[in-house]
Amino acid sequence: MDRKRFIIEMGMGIDQHGQDPTVACARAVRNAIAHNALPGIWEVAGLEHPNQMVVEVQVAVPYPEAVRAENVLAVLPFGQKTLHVEKGGMVVQGRAIPELADQNDEMLIAVAAVTVWITETSR
Repeated sequence: MDRKRFIIEMGMGIDQHGQDPTVACARAVRNAIAHNALPGIWEVAGLEHPNQMVVEVQVAVPYPEAVRAENVLAVLPFGQKTLHVEKGGMVVQGRAIPELADQNDEMLIAVAAVTVWITETSR
């Protein structure tokens, strides 16, 4: 099965309150895919349904061990999805607000790359 990259999209996401790396990652993925349309999936690659594309997500975030993969991948509406999480991103000092359930002053920043692949067998 020969795969070819169709598009790579990049994004950034922040959880300002709550200190949840999953929230930051999901926002980064949403940011990466928010301003595009992929008509080439049908017109160029010849797929019959968007679930035939392979979507690989790579995110870098503080506290990667706490990321809930299914929540991050749920942002993607279609495709055969995989997630690779690694340590990265940033921790920025913010301000804890008790009414927002902050545990500390940290704001978590995540970055994401979303790669869409087309397989030769899906044509």
